Amino acid sequence: MIAVEEALALVLENSFPLKESEILPINQCINRNLAKAIKAPIDLPSFRLSSMDGYALCLHQSNTYSIVDEVKAGDAANPSLRIGECVRIYTGAVVPDNADAVIMQEKTIRNQDTVTIEGPVNKGQNIRLVGSQVKKGDFPLEKGQVLQASGLAFLKSLGIDEVEVVRLPKVTIVITGNELITSSEKLTRGKIYESNSILLQAALLNQGIKTQLISFTEDSLKETISNLKKAFFYSDIVLVSGGISVGDYDFVKQALKELEVKEVFYKVRQRPGKPLFFGKKDRVFIFALPGNPASTLSCFYVYVLPLINRLKGGKSDGLIRLSIPIEHDFKSVEPRALFLKATVQNKTVRILDRQHSSMLVSFTMANALVYIPQQGILLKKGALVETLLLPNSILT
Repeated sequence: MIAVEEALALVLENSFPLKESEILPINQCINRNLAKAIKAPIDLPSFRLSSMDGYALCLHQSNTYSIVDEVKAGDAANPSLRIGECVRIYTGAVVPDNADAVIMQEKTIRNQDTVTIEGPVNKGQNIRLVGSQVKKGDFPLEKGQVLQASGLAFLKSLGIDEVEVVRLPKVTIVITGNELITSSEKLTRGKIYESNSILLQAALLNQGIKTQLISFTEDSLKETISNLKKAFFYSDIVLVSGGISVGDYDFVKQALKELEVKEVFYKVRQRPGKPLFFGKKDRVFIFALPGNPASTLSCFYVYVLPLINRLKGGKSDGLIRLSIPIEHDFKSVEPRALFLKATVQNKTVRILDRQHSSMLVSFTMANALVYIPQQGILLKKGALVETLLLPNSILT
C-alpha cells in the first residue's frame, strides 16, 4: 500500500501526450489542448485605434482645436491633420496617421466646429498601437494550452478559423457486480440500482469525452477477462468499476494479471478508495476503481483526471488546490489520508456530514474535497486545509 502523493506521482510519471491530433473549426475546440503553438498571422491590433469616444488631436499649445472630419469604427479614411486640428473619433476607429492623442469626449466642450480640451493631454494617450497586444510572427498561445472561450475569441480576432488540437482519449467503462440492476428493473432483495456508469460518463463528458463503450460484467473470471479484452481494443483508458477488492467474487485483479497488465500500484493509503489499481497494457491505461460511488468519484477526480489532462496534451496535475481556512474544529483518528466532501463558501471550507464511501448524497452538495494527509490530526477553526476544487465549482 502506497501513499497518496506517491500514487499520484506514479500516474503522472507514466502519462504522456497522445501523438495523434486533428484539425477542427475553432467552435468545436472548447476545452481542447493545442497540438502546436499558434503563430500570429497579423499584428493585433493591425492599425492604430482609438480606445475612447472623443477627438483625435494634432497637438499644439492651445487647448482649443478645429474639428475637420469624423472617423467611425470600420472607416478606412485617413484624414490628414494640421497642427491644431482634430477629428471626431469613436472607440475602435482608425486613428489618423498624424494624430498625436485621443481625448475622451467627457473632457471636452464642443462649440460647433471647435472643441475645447479640459485638462492636460499626453502624447499617445488613448491610442492602441499596432501590435500592442501581439505582433505578427509571435507565438501567443503555446503547445498544450487549453482553449477556453477567451482563447477561441482571441484566435478569431487573429483571423484563425481552425486549429490543430490533440485528439481526445478514448475511454471505456466496465461495470462489475451481480447485485447491480438497471433503473427499469424491479428492485428486489439483494439488488441495487447501478449508478457508476452515469457517474463516470458524466464526469468524462465534463472533460469533453464521450465514452466509447460501456460493458456490464457478471462476477465471473471468464466474463471479466472477455470484457476487459474488448475494452483494451477500443481504448486509451479503461475504467473498471468494482471487483477490485479481495472478496471471493472480486475477479478484476486476477483477470488483469491473466491479461498481462503491468501493475503500477495497487492499494493507496487513503479513504475513500483504498483498493485502487493503476496499470498499463502496451499504451492502454487501466484504473480499477472501488465500486462504492463516492470512492469511484473521488478516485476519478484525484487520479484519473490528471492522466486525462496529460493525454490531452495539458500540463495540469488535476483539480485546483488551494489552502482555505476551515470554518469549524475537526479531528481525525483515521490512520489513512482522507478526501472529504466539503463546501467552500464565504472564503472558508466546511466538511460535510455523511462521508461514507457508499454515500453520494454529500457529493451532490459538495464543490470541493478537503485533503487530510496525516492521521491523528486536530484542526482548530481557522486552520488552513488543502482544498481541491471540483470541476465547475461555483464559489460564493
